[in-house]
Amino acid sequence: MYATTGFPTIARDIITVFARITLGVIFIAHGWQKFNEWTVSGTSQSFAQMGVPLPDLAAPVAPVGERRGGARRLLGALTPIVGILLAANLIGALVIVHLTPVPFVDQGGWELVAALAAGALLLAATGPGRFSVDRFLFKGKTAALRSDVDTPTA
Repeated sequence: MYATTGFPTIARDIITVFARITLGVIFIAHGWQKFNEWTVSGTSQSFAQMGVPLPDLAAPVAPVGERRGGARRLLGALTPIVGILLAANLIGALVIVHLTPVPFVDQGGWELVAALAAGALLLAATGPGRFSVDRFLFKGKTAALRSDVDTPTA
């Protein structure tokens, strides 16, 4: 069976696993960096300098959300919810810190946060694929979390 993209379903599932793992590792790494390398105190100071509202609250919340969200993303667990929450976090970072005329990340630009937000939203919209925790937990309960079911469009 072929997906609407023309890729065989198994190829789509393998590509989705690759995307989930890649994005999950990136989110985990960013959360780890804020928590372990910069420390919560250092992250709070950095957030304050960048103009992040409530930096003392955001500093411990952001790395926990990134690490847990990244782990869930990697496993394909609670994919729609996690994707929306990670994208919301990134859109906040984009608006508060990275919204500059220059897109390049090495110049403080928006390209990395925009790409990560787009990836998070894309997986939230398309689902985690057949090789996921969601597929195991919700098999037969809903087609919304399964990418092996082609739902008819109007």
